[in-house]
Amino acid sequence: MLLLIQYTLIFASVLILVALGGCYSEHSGVINLGLEGIMVMGALGGALAMRYLPISIPGFFYILLVLLFAIIVGVAYSSLLAVAAINFKADQTIVGTALNMLGTAAATVIVKAINTARNPHDVSSIIQYIEPKKKFIVKMGSFEFNWFMLITLIVLGCAWFVLYKTKFGLRLMACGEHPQAADSVGINVLKMRWSGVLISGGLGGLGGVCYILAGVSEWRFEYGVAGFGFLALAVMIFGQWKPTKIALAALMFGFFRALSNTYFGFGFLTALNLPSTFYNMMPYIISIIVLALTSKNSKAPKAEGIPYDKGQR
Repeated sequence: MLLLIQYTLIFASVLILVALGGCYSEHSGVINLGLEGIMVMGALGGALAMRYLPISIPGFFYILLVLLFAIIVGVAYSSLLAVAAINFKADQTIVGTALNMLGTAAATVIVKAINTARNPHDVSSIIQYIEPKKKFIVKMGSFEFNWFMLITLIVLGCAWFVLYKTKFGLRLMACGEHPQAADSVGINVLKMRWSGVLISGGLGGLGGVCYILAGVSEWRFEYGVAGFGFLALAVMIFGQWKPTKIALAALMFGFFRALSNTYFGFGFLTALNLPSTFYNMMPYIISIIVLALTSKNSKAPKAEGIPYDKGQR
């Protein structure tokens, strides 16, 4: 049972971070379908940091640097979406899909090039981080506390406060609801949309490195992040673009994802003799069912996905 709780919390942490990133972007008026690719690139930044940073760095500073690298790479990669969708008014769905395809491919090529440079016979896309991973985990008896659980709680609280209690958050949401009205009172819509997308990239990068640390002590980048970017989008929609509801939705989806890792510990589940692939499919099946039942009542930001035209009223 403790193992199930542990996995539920860490997978929920991934989903909360990435879904909050999508929430910021969509509240600004930009649909970020590229969260999957951003997660992969953020994971790459964090994994490379863990590979090359001296392990002798004190734990707090080590974790901080790894997070910083993941955020920077995520922000840099998301800027491609911002340039295309905001400045050039490109179709946001197409740009996001392209980012997803490019992210996994680019990360795989980069890692293979790094491994080949170190060893000409090594053409794998694997990065190992066995010792660095231990810095993110605190043993509490049979329960492993991951620092990402605390980081996610802090980010969640900050997201609620920023969106509902600050001028920046209210202006950001105004740009996603009625950008022309926001512009008429002096709000720079393009600047706010850029801010939303870049924050989305930073949180997506954090979610990416959190995802790879939730698994084994190495990562093969050609595997990507197993659709977690899309699952986070489902969490965001089910959570009605609100941080507190997103957290509850993430816990539900995280539970079903964790079940695929721990079902063998429950006698009544193993007695069903269902293949392991069934449990791996469960969170995605649940997401389809949930979205089918709730999408009619979804209240997305009114101007999301619509390029801003200053002359339109």
